[in-house]
Amino acid sequence: MSKHRSLVFSVALAALLVVFTASWMLRGVVNDPALAAGAGTLANTAGCGKAPTLTSGTRSISSGGQNRSYILRIPDNYDRNRPYRLVFAFHWLNGSANDVASGGADGAAWAYYGLHQRSNNSTIFVAPQGIDAGWANTNGRDLTLVDDLNNLIGNDLCVDTTLRFALGWSYGGAMSYAVACARPTIFRAVAVLSGANLSGCNGGTQAVAYLGIHGTHDSVLNISNGRTLRDTFVRNNGCTNQNPPEPGLNSLTHIVTSYSGCRAGLPVRWAAFDGDHTPNPVDGSTSSSGVRTWTSSLIWEFFTQFQNTSPTPTPTGGSPTPTPTGSAPADGQQIVGTGSGRCVDITGPSTADGTRLQLYDCHTNWNQKWRYTNNTLVNPQSGKCVNANGGGTGNGTAVNLWACNGSGAQRWTVQANGNIVNTQSGRCLDASGRGTANGTQLQIYDCISGGQSNQQWTLR
Repeated sequence: MSKHRSLVFSVALAALLVVFTASWMLRGVVNDPALAAGAGTLANTAGCGKAPTLTSGTRSISSGGQNRSYILRIPDNYDRNRPYRLVFAFHWLNGSANDVASGGADGAAWAYYGLHQRSNNSTIFVAPQGIDAGWANTNGRDLTLVDDLNNLIGNDLCVDTTLRFALGWSYGGAMSYAVACARPTIFRAVAVLSGANLSGCNGGTQAVAYLGIHGTHDSVLNISNGRTLRDTFVRNNGCTNQNPPEPGLNSLTHIVTSYSGCRAGLPVRWAAFDGDHTPNPVDGSTSSSGVRTWTSSLIWEFFTQFQNTSPTPTPTGGSPTPTPTGSAPADGQQIVGTGSGRCVDITGPSTADGTRLQLYDCHTNWNQKWRYTNNTLVNPQSGKCVNANGGGTGNGTAVNLWACNGSGAQRWTVQANGNIVNTQSGRCLDASGRGTANGTQLQIYDCISGGQSNQQWTLR
C-alpha cells in the first residue's frame, strides 16, 4: 500500500483544504428521509427474511444521475433472518475500492482495514469507489451515494439499523467524518484515520461515537487536523474537554485515550502514534504493516462494543435457560463435561483466533476459565469468545476461540438439563465422537433427546 508521502500528494491535499474552506458553504447535501430512523432505535431493514438478490463482488449503482461502483462483501453462510452489522470502508486519495476490499499488498489480513478477517462472518462490508479516486463530495454527491447504498443493501439484505459504521484513511477518513456530521442518526460510530475536513461537515452538531487515529508527525495531513475533527465530537457527545497525552518523537509507540464524561453510548477515543501518514503503523518500527498493526484491533473493539439489544431467541425444544444464582468468580468458571469429568480447555494454550477447544484434565490455569454473560462464554484472560467456526451451523462445525463479535456463532444458552446450545444453529456443544479423553475436540451437533453425557456440562 502506498503511504502517500510524495510531494504531489501533499500539495494536492493542501490545495483541497484551501478549496474546500472557500466552497463548502455553496454545496447542498441530499438526505434521504427514508433513512431517518434513529441510530439508537432498534430496527431491522426490509431485507430481513427475503431471499437476497445481491451477491459479493464489484457492482454498480445509479446515484445522483451517475453510474457509481462499489464492492460488496456478504458473509459466508448468510442468514436472511439474522440482522447483520454493516460497515462502509472508504479508500484514500488515488486509492480504490479494490485496494480496500483486497487488502492490497498485505492481502486478506488487511481487507477492509483489517476488519473483515476479524468479523468472522458477522458483518456486511461495502467499499464504495470515489469519483476521481477521491471524496470531494461535490454538491453532496458522495453522501447521496452512501444513502443510496444504505437503501439498496437494506432493502435486499438483513441489516441491523443500530449497527451501521463507517471508517477510512486520509481522504477516506475525511469522508467518514462527513458521514458522522451529516448522517448522525444513521451511523452508530465512525473511525477516522489520519483525516481532515476535506469532504465537508454538513450539520456537525449531533452526537456520534467517534474514534480518531493520527500520527504525531504526519507530513501530509498534520495532526492538528485530526485533533480538530475529534474535538467536534468531544463537544457534541458531551465529553469532558482535555489534552490527551501523545507519544514522544522516536518512541515508536501509541497512546489511546478514552474521554470521560461522554453521554451514555457515545464514547470518544483518540489514538496518537509516533509516526507519519499511514493507516497501519507498527509499534517499535518505522515500517507499516496491515498484518502487524494495532489499528485494526482497536477499531474492531470500538465498533463491536455496540451490540443489538434485542433478546436472543429461545431455541425450540429442550429446557428453558435457568436463571443464574449467585455470582461467578472474577476470573471465571470451569465448564466440566458430565461424561468425561474433564474441562473445556483452550489448546496450547494460545489466545490466537481459531484455536480449537478440547477436553482436558481440569486445572486452575486461565485457559480453562470462562465467564457466561449476555449469552456469550468469554475467556477473561484473552477476552475472546467460544465460537462456532466460520459462523457454521452444520453438524461437526468446530468450536474454537475467536475475538468476540456479537454474532450468532458466539451466542449460547446454558440450559437446566446441562446442554449448552448455540442459538444460531440450535445445536449443542458436543465432545466429538462421544470422546472422554484428553484432547477430544469440541464441536456443535444435534442435541440428543433425553440428554447424552458428551453434551451435558456444568459450570463450577
